[in-house]
Amino acid sequence: MSLLEAVRLALQTLRVQKLKSFFTLTGVIIGVMFLIAVISIVEGMQKYVEEDFAAKLIGVNTFTLRRFPNFNPGDTSNEDWRDYMRRPRLFEADIDIARDALPPGSLASVESMNFVYANSATARPRQVLAIGADAEYFRIKSYDLERGRVFTAQETSRGIPVAVIGTEVAEHYFAALDPIGRELRVGGIPYTVIGVLEKQGSIFGFSMDRMFITPWTSPIRRITNPRYDIEALVVQAPDREQLSDAMESVRGVLRAHRRVPPGRRDNFELETSDAALSFFAQLRGRLIVFGTALPAIGLLVGAMVIMNIMLVAVAERTAEIGIRKALGARRWDIMAQFLVEAATLSVVGAAIGIGLGFALAGLIAKVSPMPATVAPWSIFLALGVGAGVGIAAGAYPASRASRLDPIAALRHET
Repeated sequence: MSLLEAVRLALQTLRVQKLKSFFTLTGVIIGVMFLIAVISIVEGMQKYVEEDFAAKLIGVNTFTLRRFPNFNPGDTSNEDWRDYMRRPRLFEADIDIARDALPPGSLASVESMNFVYANSATARPRQVLAIGADAEYFRIKSYDLERGRVFTAQETSRGIPVAVIGTEVAEHYFAALDPIGRELRVGGIPYTVIGVLEKQGSIFGFSMDRMFITPWTSPIRRITNPRYDIEALVVQAPDREQLSDAMESVRGVLRAHRRVPPGRRDNFELETSDAALSFFAQLRGRLIVFGTALPAIGLLVGAMVIMNIMLVAVAERTAEIGIRKALGARRWDIMAQFLVEAATLSVVGAAIGIGLGFALAGLIAKVSPMPATVAPWSIFLALGVGAGVGIAAGAYPASRASRLDPIAALRHET
């Protein structure tokens, strides 16, 4: 029997025994469906982190000076945490020294943030993300304005209470009004709105349009950093090549300023977007491990069902096997026939599972903040897994069929 004939016979069995075939393929369908959905979500998250998260939240060609890492893998030891807590806080003297060490063309901005409630005469109080920063912050983050302007270096040096707000903040407090020139009160202090950012969208469900950005020297310091320390200094190098040079310059002057002995680890952190991407790479690996558990169970169940069905098929077609052997069919011919039939059944189930997996990934992306991007290679992987499951499940029944004695098989019909 040719390959095409074996495939045709398997498809005919599917068509004739629809209900039996459906239950046969249920495990494979469920396994492949969740496999496609998990891969789509993981790939979507990876793409989202690299293209949106790193660019919007961290910045391009940037590093951040802070007291301890902002992105930590889950295996951080208690010893590391105790070391972080013993580190001195960052103050203006540290920031000034770091700024002076930067190569020409670099941009730097303080970044201190906290969630606070803002009030106005036109709307009820609502929580916003208050960020204390320098004027260069908008260039580092590539924030464009929808209207108005950003605050200046002079306003920062004088601590003027002005603010640039996100579109969501503008819509809530000034729905039918022009927000420019109006006031928002934060911590009892009135801030004059001077600009509105373009819509930024959301990152993993958090709206980037709820920002309230003001000079870090303004009264916001009493809320974001009541000890009057500084949370972080964000630095953007002119290009990727100069990023490491800028980091090493800052590391050198800060170690000297803080009298860190040679051989001892830094008592501060210089964190790049690579640290965040590394953290998400670890998270991605864990998601893949845990996310493939359910597909693996489904595929295992599907393999067991296919094996049982193929064993029944061998028993039902004993006479057919005997006739083929009597006519000269070799053991490999019989074995190949049943392997092809099992693989065909499994691949059909995988194809159905792929379609359902696309639908499930799209549904998850629609009703949750989790992004999903279907990777073309996952389709071939799913088909390969389907064929592999069919071949593995059909190996024993095929081997059993190929070992049947032709005389005994022919006698079985009578």
